[in-house]
Amino acid sequence: MALREIVQIGDPILRKKAKKVEKIDDRLIQLLDDMAETMYHADGVGLAAPQVGVLKRVAVIDIGDGIIELINPEIIETSGEQLGDEGCLSVIGECGAVNRPYYVTVRAFNRQGQYVEIKAEEFLARAFCHEIDHLDGVLFVDKVQK
Repeated sequence: MALREIVQIGDPILRKKAKKVEKIDDRLIQLLDDMAETMYHADGVGLAAPQVGVLKRVAVIDIGDGIIELINPEIIETSGEQLGDEGCLSVIGECGAVNRPYYVTVRAFNRQGQYVEIKAEEFLARAFCHEIDHLDGVLFVDKVQK
């Protein structure tokens, strides 16, 4: 595993749509491992591949219950809403209130290539939405309530 540099706001890669992962291979597994190590080292709860300069639809999340790895994630269901403060490892020193769904169901592949569906609410739902936004070139600062 290796620490990767976290790209900061202003870098154009953060505004690009990440590409779908076509195959899970050793390079992708290494990326997942590096992203997890980088996220933990930076005291984050989530990290998307574009944040480490890789335009692939991959994210890792750990809100304190263990690592969740997402390959080609998509939100397939949402309900409710919640307003809460967010920050970002790519936007150091800023935070703001963002409206997100209270509940989401996310479908993705895991590192073994198995399809998984994860139901989440509250903070985990917020983290899923935040990281999947990164894969579409959207930052939390775009959604901060004014």
